[in-house]
Amino acid sequence: METTKKSVIPPLAIIGALFFIFGFITWLNGTLIPFLKIACGLAYSQALLVTFAFYIAYVFLALPSALILQKTGFKNGMALGLLVMAAGALVFVPAAQARSFGLFLAGLFVQGAGLALLQTASNPYASILGPLESAAQRISIMGICSKIAGALSPVIIGAVVLKGAAELEARLAGTISAADKAALLQQLAGRVVLPYVIMAGALVVLALLIKLSGLPEIDARQAEVSPVPGEPVRGIAHYPHLLLGVLAIFCYVGVEVIAGDTIIQYGRAQGISLDIARNFTSFTLIAMLVGYSIGVVAIPRYLSQQAALSVCAVLGVGFTAGIVFTHGYTSVLCVALLGLANALMWPAIFPLSIKGLGGLTERGSALLVMGIGGGAVLPYVYGKLGEPLGLQQAYLLLIPCYLYILFFALKGHAYPARSRVRYTVPAT
Repeated sequence: METTKKSVIPPLAIIGALFFIFGFITWLNGTLIPFLKIACGLAYSQALLVTFAFYIAYVFLALPSALILQKTGFKNGMALGLLVMAAGALVFVPAAQARSFGLFLAGLFVQGAGLALLQTASNPYASILGPLESAAQRISIMGICSKIAGALSPVIIGAVVLKGAAELEARLAGTISAADKAALLQQLAGRVVLPYVIMAGALVVLALLIKLSGLPEIDARQAEVSPVPGEPVRGIAHYPHLLLGVLAIFCYVGVEVIAGDTIIQYGRAQGISLDIARNFTSFTLIAMLVGYSIGVVAIPRYLSQQAALSVCAVLGVGFTAGIVFTHGYTSVLCVALLGLANALMWPAIFPLSIKGLGGLTERGSALLVMGIGGGAVLPYVYGKLGEPLGLQQAYLLLIPCYLYILFFALKGHAYPARSRVRYTVPAT
């Protein structure tokens, strides 16, 4: 697919709007965790099921999403994903009325399902819509849109659903009757209704705009399938760099979600009031914004995608050590700075993993999106480790994840497709 800079800008602007939606909804989880912990009377590890329900949807829906996109095309698939997300937002209305944690989790799962479809379509779209060597730069621009929204959403929604949270917790811990306690918790749960109804309406409107837009359809099959003339197209299993990339995405999303969604509770564990800590997720997202901005300027002009990924992995190990060996606001700052370390990981891992897939790009993208399940598993593991070890020591879980990402940056992304090993013609 031949594209000029001028022709690429309009579709990328539309994809940027979608990434804004990704960020706004995804990073609400950091606010929902302490909110639902209070409203539904949960232990912290139970509250982390918020991230589990949201991200596990990617595991179940990614491959079906690839099949759906083959039938609908990228543009219609994006519109459908937005409608599914709107349905998930509306589930929050009965969930709040019943103060049912199970219904809240169901709504989050449906939202995650819609996002799985959107991510499966939009990420390869941004990668293919231009030269592959600058794909990380384009995805970094998309990431800026996502992280601006992610920085805004905890502040906006947190000001509504967690307003006066410290005072409310004190009242609930005091000597009040069961009826008064139930009334306070019901009032708290009801705070999410209006924001999520507005969100559902906005998603429906955006779905219609995408459907009616002039967003061009792309054909991934026009991309490179094999550099060797006459070599047959092979299955996904013949591309080890893709499979290693799936595990890299699993690790990356896990550490990113831990950095953004645990920082509020960790701040509280360090003795910081919830009225202050409720904004800490925004600091992680601001650090990611800085990282994405560096990526836009530096990749590929000054840094290759794999070099940027290596630097980020090393920074991740360093900031994790800072979390464990410092205390108070300094330790919390190190959690926020993980956002800087994580910023360029997705923009680098994704294009490095789908390189050379050609007609298998949709399925390869779906497998990578399944790797987002790391955001379901690793935060929950962190919460369970935090029970015997403490939340601070539980951050050591991040170090092996960053070390694997470093391996992928240095060697894993370069493993050749197995289908290329043969067909070498000796010189005559």
